[in-house]
Amino acid sequence: MTAGCARATRMSCMRLYAQTSSRRARQALGDLTLLVWCIAWILIARFLHGLVSDLAGPGRLLEDAGRDLTGSMSEVSAAVGDVPVAGDALEAPFDLAGGVGDGLREAGLAQQDIVATLAFWLAVVIAILPIGWALFRWLPARVRWIREAAAAGRMIDDVELFALRALANRSLSELASLGQAPAAALWSGDNTIILALARLEIAALGLRPPVQPAEPSTTFS
Repeated sequence: MTAGCARATRMSCMRLYAQTSSRRARQALGDLTLLVWCIAWILIARFLHGLVSDLAGPGRLLEDAGRDLTGSMSEVSAAVGDVPVAGDALEAPFDLAGGVGDGLREAGLAQQDIVATLAFWLAVVIAILPIGWALFRWLPARVRWIREAAAAGRMIDDVELFALRALANRSLSELASLGQAPAAALWSGDNTIILALARLEIAALGLRPPVQPAEPSTTFS
C-alpha cells in the first residue's frame, strides 16, 4: 500500500502478497516452488535437446563425405577431360560419382534437419507440458486471491460484511472459538462478536484489520 492511498481506499492498490506473515510465507513458498519447477523443466528440456541433437552427428559425417566425394570427382573429371579423343568418355563415370556425392551430401543435410526439428519440438513439449500444468494449478488461485484482497481492501471498514462472510466461510471450530452462539450475537448486534468475526475473515484472507476499525453502523434483528 502506497503512502498516497487515502483511508477511504485503503489497500485498494493491487497486492501480490498477504500482510500476515503465515499466509505471506505460504504464498512466497508456492511462488518459489513454481519458479524452481519451471527452471528444472527448462534445464531438463535443454539437456534432452542437446542429447537428441547429437544424433545429427552421422548426418554431418554423411554431408562431409558427400562434399569430399563430389570435390574429388570434379577434380578427376577435369583432369581426364583433357585427355585427347577419349576425354569425354572418361569424364562420364567421374561425373556420375560426383552426382552420388551430391546425393550423399543432401541426405546428410536432410538427416540433420530432421534431428534438429525433433530436438526442438521434443524440448518444447517436455518443457511446456509440466510448466503449463503447474501454471494451470497455481495461476487461477493466485489471481483469485489478488482480486479478493483488492476487493477486501476497498471494503475493509464494512465489518458487517466480513462478519457475515466469516459465518459462511469459517470452520465451526474457528467460529466456536468466539463463543457458543456467534450467529445469534451477530443478529443481536453484539459489536464485540461482529468485530471478532470480521477480524477472523480478514485474517483468513491474509490481511490485517484497520488499527481502529469503524464501529458497525447497522444492527440485525
